[in-house]
Amino acid sequence: MNIHDETLKMKLASPLLSASSLETRNKALALIRESLNAHKEEIFEANRKDLALAEETGVPAPVKKRLKFDEAKLSDVTEELTGLMALPDPLRNITLARELDQGLTLYRVTCPIGVIGVIFEARPDALVQISSLCLKSGNCAILKGGKETTWTNRVLFSLIHQAAIDAGLPENCLLQAEQHNEIDELLECHDTVDLLIPRGSNAFVQYIMNHTNIPVLGHADGVCHIYVDKEYDKETAIPLIVDAKTQYPAACNAVETVLIHRDVAKDFLPGLAKALRDAGVKLRGTEEVNEITPVEIIPESESFHHEYVDLIIALKIVGGVDEAINHINTYGSHHTDCILTQNAETAEKFMTLVDSANVYQNASTRFADGFRYGFGAEVGISTSKIHARGPVGLEGLLSYKYKLFGHGDIVGDYASGKKHFIHKDL
Repeated sequence: MNIHDETLKMKLASPLLSASSLETRNKALALIRESLNAHKEEIFEANRKDLALAEETGVPAPVKKRLKFDEAKLSDVTEELTGLMALPDPLRNITLARELDQGLTLYRVTCPIGVIGVIFEARPDALVQISSLCLKSGNCAILKGGKETTWTNRVLFSLIHQAAIDAGLPENCLLQAEQHNEIDELLECHDTVDLLIPRGSNAFVQYIMNHTNIPVLGHADGVCHIYVDKEYDKETAIPLIVDAKTQYPAACNAVETVLIHRDVAKDFLPGLAKALRDAGVKLRGTEEVNEITPVEIIPESESFHHEYVDLIIALKIVGGVDEAINHINTYGSHHTDCILTQNAETAEKFMTLVDSANVYQNASTRFADGFRYGFGAEVGISTSKIHARGPVGLEGLLSYKYKLFGHGDIVGDYASGKKHFIHKDL
């Protein structure tokens, strides 16, 4: 397969998908949901092949957990499809209406980005989420999943692509890339691909950013923090931290570092350490933490900017909210960070000064997710500040265009002073 030739076909199909009706796009989502349920045994069989290969090749346990696609994952993605169908049409919405002069009217209208390439980790449910979000938002999508889910992704893509065609969407609205060398080919398609969204390790995302002229959206790390303030709630703090670490430790929004106010460290740390150990979490920390509860000491040579993506957590004692903010802005990845406090003023300071896409008070970092935000799903989480930030759902997959309606108007009349702009918002 020649990637450039295929993306050129998608570029030409992009306006047709953009012009499709909400009814047609929702029909595609409904047919995808129906097809996934009708062919679930085929999907599960393919997934068992991927899991068996993962076992043979010694794929790490956190990655293997991501690979699994069973009844529970099927239920999750079909629920997400239902939620996505219920969302209003993101396209052709007027976000500005202005009369520049009498009879000369300007509108800013939402439209798709165009052709989006998404390179994502070995997670079959991600393929369903990404393709469905792109179709609902009118974007053509090139999908490249991790090699560990080759068999599952192949079946899922075939079902999704056929459902889109059966609904009346352009044949070239979706493309699956399977070979590793096709990633480098995709990076060269700056004339046909409008945006790349890479999901994976820091090294992988940096590689994508450094080897293409196509705009890149995404995050390289998920180094998330929870700061336990001296005015924390004793009933909820420990269960919340355990949830943020263990509910899905391989996720990018799992907490990696807990910062504890020095005034409460002696009372709080032993209980937290026991709860985390009981949940199977390995503890790492500073000498000061070790004096209160035994932990593996973090070497001075190792930065706190570390994404474990496993049942491991770092612990550090800080002097207060200012030190916590400074630590997070220094070592964090601008993804998701939380403060546990009952003091509204302290919380406001933390949430204002922490420079992250998601900032929380008294809530697990695991809430940083497009589905949980009511976006239907997400194509990823962005730590960028340009275009989209945080969970990227439908809104993050949109751009806009300006439509100007006139009656033979010319700029010369305004340059000469014959006419004057009124700039009246409608």
